Amino acid sequence: MEQLEGNVGLYRAKCFRNFLWTLVAGLIWGCGGKQQEAAREGMRPPNIVVIYLDDLGYGDVGFNGASELKTPNMDRLASEGLKFTNGYATSATCTPSRYALLTGVYPWRKKEAKILPGTAPLIIDTAQRTLPGMLREQGYHTGIVGKWHLGLGDGQVDWNRRIAPGPNEVGFDYSFIMAATQDRVPTVYIRDGRVVGLDPEDPISVDYENNFPGQPSGLDHPELVRMQWHHGHNNSIVNGIPRIGYMVGGQAAQWKDEDMADTFLEEARKYVKDHKEGPFFLYYAMQQPHVPRTPHPRFEGTTGMGPRGDVIAEADWCVGEFMKTLEAEGLLENTLIVLTSDNGPVLNDGYYDEAVEKLGEHTPAGPFRGGKYSLFEAGTHVPLVTYWKGNIEPGTSEALVCQVDLMASLAALAGADARQGDSEDLLGAFLGQSGEGRETLVIEATSRTAFRKGDWVLIPPYAGPATNTQVDIELGNSEVFQLYNLREDIGQQNNLAGTRSGKLQEMVREFEQIRGKDYGKIQALELK
Repeated sequence: MEQLEGNVGLYRAKCFRNFLWTLVAGLIWGCGGKQQEAAREGMRPPNIVVIYLDDLGYGDVGFNGASELKTPNMDRLASEGLKFTNGYATSATCTPSRYALLTGVYPWRKKEAKILPGTAPLIIDTAQRTLPGMLREQGYHTGIVGKWHLGLGDGQVDWNRRIAPGPNEVGFDYSFIMAATQDRVPTVYIRDGRVVGLDPEDPISVDYENNFPGQPSGLDHPELVRMQWHHGHNNSIVNGIPRIGYMVGGQAAQWKDEDMADTFLEEARKYVKDHKEGPFFLYYAMQQPHVPRTPHPRFEGTTGMGPRGDVIAEADWCVGEFMKTLEAEGLLENTLIVLTSDNGPVLNDGYYDEAVEKLGEHTPAGPFRGGKYSLFEAGTHVPLVTYWKGNIEPGTSEALVCQVDLMASLAALAGADARQGDSEDLLGAFLGQSGEGRETLVIEATSRTAFRKGDWVLIPPYAGPATNTQVDIELGNSEVFQLYNLREDIGQQNNLAGTRSGKLQEMVREFEQIRGKDYGKIQALELK
């Protein structure tokens, strides 16, 4: 495409892209319906929005059975779109899942794809093919709003100058992000590589090993915090909340936690309005319900479940407001929306915020065992919905799909080469045109890997505690192989490895063909 543009000019390239989309749309949709009619008329490619929540469990949404917690706007997407009962993130933690989503590559192939500090270097090679880069080649304007957590710069970031490489160097035309997570420093927004609102007379310094002279920490000055830390979150205090890592300076640029959801929402809405002539790709990476859970006062106390429930209600409201913008701009019928989460749920993830005490009858993991950090199903088996008004028929799909497959599938939708790493072209499944998903999937949790094929799940033996007591989650570690049939035992209570030796051998053989035999080399889980 780049060669074509160089030879015959931008205008003819645009015409070619429109022709290509017409051809692709016709092939995708086949005969009949307004889709084929739109294809014949040369309709431009659809906008694409990925709404990515943070630590939202399969059972945290009404469309997957939650009754104690109301999520009407996400439920609307599911009821009017396609709900997947076998939708997966690649990983049970954030950075690896985000790496897979944007590259189409299993994160266990990249040793740096693990939970990163805010000072980590960019882990996506700038020469690597990425989802936004591929779509940009196809004529899309590409943007990210929200959480990044894939590293920035080369590891020696000067936060007071332009920060690169980052999102803009791996395919995004526009970026408005936080560097890592809400509980990690630096606690500032970054737009296109520059800290927003930074006073040059008050430069930012960040260190993940040592505090700065004269700066209080949550460990030394608990009287200064309004949210008590439980584990790992006892370094610099920002807005009365102790964080991971140390930071000094940048007072004018520091975010207000309770306004974060509104800030990201307004940026996402503005991006849509600015690029409504499209096509555009927006990666809307929300921060909820990751810790620290700081709902805006409008939502505080609305669920009776404490801050965790309240920020899920806040996130649901944000989804609804974002959808209103798409509707007001006349974009719903030409926008494909994917809503999902980076990993499964966790209650106490470092702060005392009554997530455990006020849970009531709510089950964030749904029918699954485990949670965030776990190789059991709740770690990676997440909410996943696709919505495209007038193009995706409402329904439920049992197809086995994974976020890593969005790379190849959206490439096919955009008319690009769909081959990419571990990503499979499952466009038919994502659009509800086919019930066929992938045959196998390797999932990951803090460097440990497991294998799903059909209804079966294999978890190899791993050393380490069966349960992490700090977060109270079963990790999936065992001295023996674990083999489960999910259709018969969705809660993974009956290990069949001892009675189904033939199936066990088959699963181990196929797992090792993909993963290799060195899967026992793992890294210790660090909650920091």
